[in-house]
Parts: sequence; structure tokens; C-alpha cells
Amino acid sequence: MDIYLDANATTPVLAPARAAALHAMQEHYGNPSSIHGTGLRARAIVDRTRELARATLGASTGRMLFVSGATEGIQTAVLSALRAIRERHATASRPPCLLHGATEHKAVPEALRHWNALLGLDLEVLAIPVDRDGRHDLDWLRRQAPRAALVCTMAANNETGVVSDLDGIEAALQGSPALWLVDGVQALGKMALDLASRRIDYACFSGHKLYAPKGIGLLYVREGAPFTPLMAGGGQEGGLRSGTENMAGIAGLGAVLAALDDGHSFRSAATLAGYRDRLATALQDAFPGLVFNAPPALCLPTTLNFSVPGLEARLLLDVFDAAGVRVSGGSACGASRALPSEVLAAMGLPTWRCASAVRLSFGPAEEEAVVEQACERIRACGAALRASGLNGPQPRQALPADGLLRLHEDGANCWLLADAGSGRCVVVDPTTGLADRIAQWVAARGLQVAAVLCTTPETPAARLLRQTLGVPGPVEAGGWPRGAESLALGRRTLLRLALDATRAYALRQDDRPRAIFIGTASPARLGGAVDPDTLLLPARDDADRFATTLRAERSASAGAPATPGVELDPAGLAALLGRFAGAMVVDVRESYEQRLGARPALDDRVQFQAASLSTLADAFPEWLGQAPMRPVVFFCRSGQRSARAARALRRLGHPQAWSLVGGLAQWPAEPALRNG
Repeated sequence: MDIYLDANATTPVLAPARAAALHAMQEHYGNPSSIHGTGLRARAIVDRTRELARATLGASTGRMLFVSGATEGIQTAVLSALRAIRERHATASRPPCLLHGATEHKAVPEALRHWNALLGLDLEVLAIPVDRDGRHDLDWLRRQAPRAALVCTMAANNETGVVSDLDGIEAALQGSPALWLVDGVQALGKMALDLASRRIDYACFSGHKLYAPKGIGLLYVREGAPFTPLMAGGGQEGGLRSGTENMAGIAGLGAVLAALDDGHSFRSAATLAGYRDRLATALQDAFPGLVFNAPPALCLPTTLNFSVPGLEARLLLDVFDAAGVRVSGGSACGASRALPSEVLAAMGLPTWRCASAVRLSFGPAEEEAVVEQACERIRACGAALRASGLNGPQPRQALPADGLLRLHEDGANCWLLADAGSGRCVVVDPTTGLADRIAQWVAARGLQVAAVLCTTPETPAARLLRQTLGVPGPVEAGGWPRGAESLALGRRTLLRLALDATRAYALRQDDRPRAIFIGTASPARLGGAVDPDTLLLPARDDADRFATTLRAERSASAGAPATPGVELDPAGLAALLGRFAGAMVVDVRESYEQRLGARPALDDRVQFQAASLSTLADAFPEWLGQAPMRPVVFFCRSGQRSARAARALRRLGHPQAWSLVGGLAQWPAEPALRNG
């Protein structure tokens, strides 16, 4: 069972809301603008939901419009305000400014920039600073308020859960001519807004953040606030928002708003805070050194935002997802880009916290049993990372450490070569950003470092690692042990190669060529010195190709056609298995994910193998050396990493390298192999 802890992105539809939406589609499908009985019954649903919204939001006066969601509401409010500002300040001696919170959802500043340009206003747009806790700098706002024409703030932040001091903002705007827009998306159903008692001019909401269907939202407009329709046409919503009403969405939203007062569908604030505290304790147990990025006392009781030293957000998301716990790296709208959080950066938090931040959020209708199961899985995530040599200080463990490991950061490759039999390893081309991770990996496995080598000019990271890992000296240029002819690691041997101004190291295994660490040297410079199919391992890999060969380089130079599509859907996999016997299905997730997660449910004609993306280069020679080559089908969580693996193997000359389209998210899976 999935544990869904990304409610700030969206929520499942509440059972009564599903029933209400289906009933509206089946029974009350009339157009609410029609005057016959079917239309009037539909109109009654619209009117009832509007009244429920007024009661929930404390908006006895003003306009309450049904829109498609908060983005449309924001666009409408900004257009309305800026059109009025253009008329009001056409002859002003000093142009006003537009203000938005520095931690606002991108929909707000983007709307300001869009309409500011489109209406030809060219007004200055300023971000209201926030303090370390994520709250607005009210002194700064008070100083800017006299020349502000529009102020946009959130009721509660979608990434951190920090609740804005709306009373303080209102006081800071005292005497200002500014219109005030509040993004109430995360506040709906979680905190009282009492719109009629505040000077808020516009407030927007999205139903899907509170168990209603997607595609329905609300826009509140204070009585007397300027208004310009964004949608013109048939005159629905009293001529304020044209377009036939979304009856299913409105009915579903109405059911959710009604459930807020039924006494059993939603938990109390105290209960939700208790859930959050239990989840926070589980996180602290699982991840040593974890820090929360906003003080719980200032946040919604349904949101936790945290960072773990040494573990980037992408890694944490992968391990949570493998355990069936759905969390986010920040705002869902920007999660796919995996960039450091701009919200946390605006709060002045250190770069590492911005880059490793994870958001955990649940809805106010969450069940206690789900929270308990989530705590168990969170602790299992921590155990899986510790078993893989990650996740903070730990005693040495008997962990697998044999073969070649690739660490990749910002286009740079670092290679770790380990031998389980001798307990020795060699580090090639370390980077500063990976130094701590390398040291932790070595220490967790109790390995002796025979050398830290550089194919490029000596780096501070190499010197630091030699010192911290106790590498015996003295060393020659590039870190090679002085006077050594070769470096022996059990069945593996490293030899130096001379390539003019650069260095390279040849890896042999069982006295056969295995790979060459070529640094930044051009593969073409190797000429006839190596076999055309020997793997070449670069220090720079901006194209993320993992490895290359002379044959692959020559083929590319000769204008070989681009790699064809590598993705297999279920029908394509069935056809492949029908043509080839004994296909290899390879899990390219990292070991901590494999410990927690399931694998695709496939028939007995396949052979499963684990070869994580970081150890992929170590497995390439095996797959390329088969005669005939067996099909290799990769899979991962989403299909992205497996597609990269398939393209890399194709480029090296394997014609039957494939990726399961959509990854485990789209394929039926066997039960989890292990849970901790």
C-alpha cells in the first residue's frame, strides 16, 4: 500500500465528494443557467456550495466565484487590481510598486510580471523579504506600504507550512492605498480566515488541495474591490466568470465543505499536531543530524520540511519512493527540475539545506493507522541507507564492497575501485563536493585506501582525502605511490599509462584488460594502444554516457545514426521475450532502493539482476562480452534512469538494450522484497 504524504501538492478525492460528483453527472447534469427543472436542480447545487464556502471562509459579504483553481483566481485578481491601478495612477507623479512575498508560489510573481507587461504599466515589482522562520518582514512592508498599489501574500506556505501573520500584515498596510491579495490555497480547511472581518481584497483557493476534484476553485472578491472578468462569454457567475459551470467539481467541493462540520471526517488541530510530532520523531530516528527548516510552532500542523546533511533531495526522494512513501522535494510544480528550494533560499538557509530539502505533508482527514505505518517505513528508509554506507556516523559494517563504483556530480565522474578479498580500494578523480561521501563510504566498509589518484591536475579533494583516509605516502604526480610498478587489489591490477600531458590508468582483471581511466584525454589519442572495445572511463561526463570505447567513438565520428527508442511497453516486452530466450532484467536503482522496493511482476522467462546506476560500468563488460548478446532490459522507479542505462549500453554496441517504459510506477509489481 502506498503511503501518500504529499497532500500540499494534491489530495485524493474524499468519498462523499466522489459520490457527490458522480451524482451530479448522473442526476443533476443540467446546465445551471437553464430555467427548466433539470437546470434549476443544478443551480441549487451551485447556490448551496457557494453558501457553504461563505460560511467556511467567513465571507458573508463580497463575491464568491467558482473558478478552475487558484491559478485562475490569481490571474483574475491580478488583472482586476492592475487594471484599476492603471486608471487610478495614470497621472501620479511617482509610480507605485507591486509587492509579493519572497516565498510566494510562482503563480503570483509570474502573474504580476505577465499582466504588468501586458497592460503596459512597467511598475516596479518587489519581493517582501522574509526572516529565518519564513515570515514576512513587517518593518520592511510598513516602509513600502505608502507607495504599494498591490500586495500579495500567502496565508500559509506550500513548501514549509509557515503560517503568515495576517494580522501583522494588515496592521503594516494601515493607511496604505494598496489592494491586498491572499493566496489561501493551503489554508482552506486548516485555519480560519474570517475574510469579511479583514481588509483582504482578493483570496483564492483550490479544491483539490482539500479532497475535492481537480479543476474547481474559489475566488473571493471583497465588496467594492475592483473587478475585471478574466473569462468573457456567456455571462455565467453573474457575468463575472463566463463558461458553463463545472457541476461535478462544484458538487464535490460542496461535499467537502459540508464534511468540515460533520464532526468525523476531519481531525482536530491537536490531533493533527500529534500526527506531525510522531512523524517528526520517526524522521529524527531515521536520519541522524536531520534539521527541520521551519519552526513547528509557526507552521500548519500538517507540514514538515526537513534536510539531512550529506543526502541530497533526489536521493531521499528515491529511497522514500522505494518504500512506498510519497513525498516531495518542494513545490510539486517545480519538483521535476530538482533545483534547490527558492523558498528556503529566501529564508536565508544554508545552500546544503536548500538543496536537500524534502517536504512531507498530509491532509486533515488523515487516519492514525496511516501515520503509524508511515513512521515504520520512514525508519526502514533510514536503516536501508545505513546498510548502504550512507546516512551519517555509524560503526563499520560488513557491507558489499567489490568492483567499480561511479559517483557523478555536476558532470564530473569519480571512480571507486574496491576489492572485497583484500579489503583495499583506490579512489580516482575525487571532487570536493563528493569528498565527504567518499570518506563515509570507505569508513562504513572498513576499507584501506591504497591510493587517491588524479588523471587531471592535482585537486584539493585528492589531497584532503589522502590525509583524512590515511593513505600511505610518499606519492608521485597524480597520487601514484612512489616507486610502485602497479597497484594490486586482489584479482584487479592498476597500471599507469603515459599520454603526453595527461595521465591515465589501465585496469586489468584476471590478467585481462577491463577498463582505462582516461580523465579528460580524448579517446582518439589512445590510437592503437588499446583494444577498440576496452571501456574508457572519463573524469568528465556531461552527456552522462557512463563510459565509452574507441569503437563507439569512431562510430559516432563516422555519423552513425542516433540511438533508436529504447522503451518497452508490456506488448513490446512480450514480443521481445517471444523472440529471445533468457532475457536479463536489470534493476538499476541504488542498493538502498532495492532493499526497500518491489520489482516488476514478470514471467519466468527472465533472469533478474541488480546493477545499480552507480555500478553500471562494472557490468558493461559482462553484457558486451556475451556471444550471442542476450537482451538486457533495465528498470527503475520512473523509467528515466533505466532509459539512460539502455542508451549507454546501445552506444557501446549492444543492440538489444531496453528500458521498461514508466518504470515501477507504471508496471505491476511483486510485493516488496525487504522492508528495512
